[in-house]
Amino acid sequence: MPTSETENLPRHVAIIMDGNGRWAQRRGMPRIMGHRVGVESVQEIVRCARELGISVLTLYAFSSENWNRPALEVQSLMGLLKSFLESELTTLVANKVSLRCLGEKERIPAEVRTVLDRVIKKTAANDGLILNLALSYGGRDEIITAARALAAECLAGGLAPADITAQLLEKHLYTAGLPDPDLLIRTGGETRLSNFLLWQASYAELYFSETLWPDFRRADFLAALADYRQRQRRFGKTGEQVEAS
Repeated sequence: MPTSETENLPRHVAIIMDGNGRWAQRRGMPRIMGHRVGVESVQEIVRCARELGISVLTLYAFSSENWNRPALEVQSLMGLLKSFLESELTTLVANKVSLRCLGEKERIPAEVRTVLDRVIKKTAANDGLILNLALSYGGRDEIITAARALAAECLAGGLAPADITAQLLEKHLYTAGLPDPDLLIRTGGETRLSNFLLWQASYAELYFSETLWPDFRRADFLAALADYRQRQRRFGKTGEQVEAS
């Protein structure tokens, strides 16, 4: 069994960062304070993933359903996102982190989107960790959008329905060109996917932590990775077949 922190690591880790609001409420604070402290967890986990040599880290930052939250909370979250992007640009560039966005970016307020686009552009050439922020993201909507793109190709005569494959559909997903997540972590004690990477997580190893996101730091992340390293990934094969390969 691997003993090194950097041995047999997942290439792609995805995280549902849950528990910010509950963390704040348990302390008698406004919910936004949980999100503010949660940013510190983001910074620490990104740094840890980069140091370990993980290739892709995808963080579920704001779902398409989150637009239904109280307007003041949404406004505060967008402001927090803008501040995070502005403050982290130098660090991302220095550490060769490439920022990408998964989701309906056009729904993000223009002043925040401008900053997001600038950071994405300035970090595009970085060849270290790929950091995906899932913003205004919904897994079902992503699959529907990809299906519509394939349907349009069929109507235009460039594609026959019988020729549609999983590989063709994946080219129209936000994660096109990236490996599927090997490990999907959810913090905060809940045990559901919440419309996150429904296609891509088909064979991901799932890890559920009771720790609320603002308290989820390096030690918790390493514990999740250690758990992953002990699992046997079979992809439909028997354990004997995997061991023999």
